[in-house]
Amino acid sequence: MADLLPQELRVLVAVAEQGGFSAAGAALGLTQSAVSHSVRGSEAKVGAVLFERGRGGASPTPAGERAVALARRILRMYEVLGAEARGVAGAAAGSAGAVSGTLRIAAFRSAALHLLPPALERLTARYPGIRAEVRVVRELGAGTAGEVAAGRADLGIATLDATGSVPDGGARPGVQPGARPGGLLTGLLRREAYALVHPAGHPDPKALPLLDWDENCGSYTRDWWQAQDWIPRATVKAEDDGMVLTMVGRGLGMAILPELSLREAGDAVDITDLGPERPVRRVGYVTTPELASTLAVRALIRELRSDAG
Repeated sequence: MADLLPQELRVLVAVAEQGGFSAAGAALGLTQSAVSHSVRGSEAKVGAVLFERGRGGASPTPAGERAVALARRILRMYEVLGAEARGVAGAAAGSAGAVSGTLRIAAFRSAALHLLPPALERLTARYPGIRAEVRVVRELGAGTAGEVAAGRADLGIATLDATGSVPDGGARPGVQPGARPGGLLTGLLRREAYALVHPAGHPDPKALPLLDWDENCGSYTRDWWQAQDWIPRATVKAEDDGMVLTMVGRGLGMAILPELSLREAGDAVDITDLGPERPVRRVGYVTTPELASTLAVRALIRELRSDAG
């Protein structure tokens, strides 16, 4: 099979992101016919149909989704090649500050608020040439691991199960249940216990309505939740854990939240330990094998690990 050229990879990504050949051409400064010709050539090279064509535009087939994800990852390595070479040359010359370039990070909300800032502060102080781009991604469906697998992030802060995999792997593109997610690399950063949070001074918090949010309760905590006969069905579901915490503080109910979420707790709420059998959330990083060895990603992992608790 003939190799796809970088421009052919860029065309595949543009068609997937723009939703059609004409829009992709406009984004790349190419004609619609040039884009169409490029896609047909790529499909011939890989031996698979990559896009479904229709009046509404073009959408990736399953083979196309995989090809586009890999195209993004390959193009990303082209982007970091220069920064890596300069960083290695600088290190050989005794200049640690030579590490530079954009570092793309996907994180769920509480990790973006509480885990990343101190790590990034130290990282950019040591390597001023690094520019961090942080996107908050909900841990639903593909989640942060999906952003990494799709080539949209260099590193994700994700919730992991007891095996070190991303929970609900079967629902995430490129992620196999019971294994490391789709060839991605994961590492544990911290374990954090869940606790009961309720309005301050309430005499019987377990009798209150349950407030929850969609990202709560990973696969490794569901057995615990189901075994607790005092936990009712959620009466209110909020957008995120911060909203849940605010509503608890307003006296609207109680909630069961992990430690990172509780860092925002104020005087309006009390926190009660759930005992030795309480559920524990595992928070870790996810990256690709090719990016795991890059200087910027390795440096960020070191800083995140230095804060691990």
